[in-house]
Amino acid sequence: MREEINESAAQAKAAPNPRIVKIKNFWKKLTSSKSAVIGGILIILFVLIAFIGPYFTPYSPFDTDTSNRLVGPSMEHWFGTDNYGRDIFSRIIHGMSITLYVGFFSVFIGMTVGVLFGIVSGYYGGKVDTVIMRFMDILLAFPGILLALAIVAVLGSSLENVIIAVGIFSVPVFARIVRGSTLAVKKLEYIDAVKALGATDGRIIFKHILPNVASPIIVQATLSIATSILSASGLSFIGMGAQPPIPEWGAMLSDGRNYMYDATHIATIPGLAIVVVVLAFNLFGDGLRDALDPKMKN
Repeated sequence: MREEINESAAQAKAAPNPRIVKIKNFWKKLTSSKSAVIGGILIILFVLIAFIGPYFTPYSPFDTDTSNRLVGPSMEHWFGTDNYGRDIFSRIIHGMSITLYVGFFSVFIGMTVGVLFGIVSGYYGGKVDTVIMRFMDILLAFPGILLALAIVAVLGSSLENVIIAVGIFSVPVFARIVRGSTLAVKKLEYIDAVKALGATDGRIIFKHILPNVASPIIVQATLSIATSILSASGLSFIGMGAQPPIPEWGAMLSDGRNYMYDATHIATIPGLAIVVVVLAFNLFGDGLRDALDPKMKN
């Protein structure tokens, strides 16, 4: 009898932790995707540049030098200078932190509000579900960029208002995704068991349902960052976002369009920067979706 107990204990110790196994499988799937690896490496590089890059730029992003206007790429100015003689390389590096700041915080706002609406709507159902979802439908009736444009027009042109506007038009997407996942999870037997034990709605929602709907939230957040960066750059391009002399890439692209024939690099380089960052988040988001999808085979 004692030998059987010892053998069972040994087997229990030898058995791998299910959580660790799950993390290992997720990591294996994620690293097996070339697009996810490339996107992830680029994102890490962008974040490092955003934090430490501004300390190593050769020039101030705000200093003008009219004697060096519209100079092409050279050893002295790697990306050339703009119409005010400002170093484009320094402005691109400083603009990286602004771009990521807008992308992350706007998605954080949209995700927080959208997840709250979605999980409440899916859990309670009935009239609560109807009211919340009809409000989400109203927001979805407007194209995202037009809704953001209308919000910025009301609030005023500034970087902070762009973050709020982009965050608001991200809310319905998160709400619909979380609502659908919540409807599926709340029908599971363990939720009924927790209710029978007397758990409060708040405990059920935040401890038992939210962790089980986290995967689609994470994937959508990653993909939404790319959309938010693109939308914020678009608003700045038309003068509704960051105001001069802030080195925001959309605003830099707008300034450069007037010199497309004389100095192509002024518009080309900020445009390429936007493309690369958006592409990196899309690549990583696609790989993350495949890794978190339980239907995907190892």
